[in-house]
Amino acid sequence: MLGQRTNIEDKLRRVRNRNVSEQDLMNQVFKVLEEDRFRESNIIKTLNGVTQTPVNQFDFDQLQADRIYHISQIKKICITYRLRFLDTKYFKGKYPQSALSEIKYLENKHQTTLGGFKIIAPSKMFVLEKTDDPLLFAPLGNGYFYLIDRWGNDLHPLRKWLMWPFKTFETTAFTVFLASILATLLVPDGLFSKEQTFSQDIMVFFFMFKSIAAVVIFYGFALGKNFNTAIWDRKYDKS
Repeated sequence: MLGQRTNIEDKLRRVRNRNVSEQDLMNQVFKVLEEDRFRESNIIKTLNGVTQTPVNQFDFDQLQADRIYHISQIKKICITYRLRFLDTKYFKGKYPQSALSEIKYLENKHQTTLGGFKIIAPSKMFVLEKTDDPLLFAPLGNGYFYLIDRWGNDLHPLRKWLMWPFKTFETTAFTVFLASILATLLVPDGLFSKEQTFSQDIMVFFFMFKSIAAVVIFYGFALGKNFNTAIWDRKYDKS
């Protein structure tokens, strides 16, 4: 339905479930964590420092498979919908009681203290207080994250397509190309001569392309914009 808002958690779950079942995911995560537990311990001792994303000591048997996501799946959703995945210390929004209660519940259930929280949210939520469907995660280790809570409003149903031109350099160039064709078609015949020729159409197209491209480049540099693939996990880009 065109008017239905986009649920990011549902989209993220669909991306994950395309390639792996919940049982296979649980087995895969358990195997990876068990194999790397001893190795990671030695690495941490060697480095003699605290990791930026600490590994939380969850009781594996009490984890819910449908709340486990890999960084590759998170990255794909962030790039598609122009979202960011950053440490919660950069988040400017307010945390609802449900998120705080869920953290306390998980800490009691797993007999641990959680840390290293990260959050998926639109760029503006790391600058202003907004309520656009943030997702709170705690790291499991080895690129896996456990979804703690989601709150706020679902994203606009057209956000995926509105953000598509900013996804990569190629999508931006293609959008400029299509906009130039449309602008060329809107130029009335006979504006420059009595009989419009194909060569004149080409000249008008190149003029439109350069003009639109110049505006896009100026807009990008002036406002510090960047592509979705470049900002999804960066804290310094404006948006």
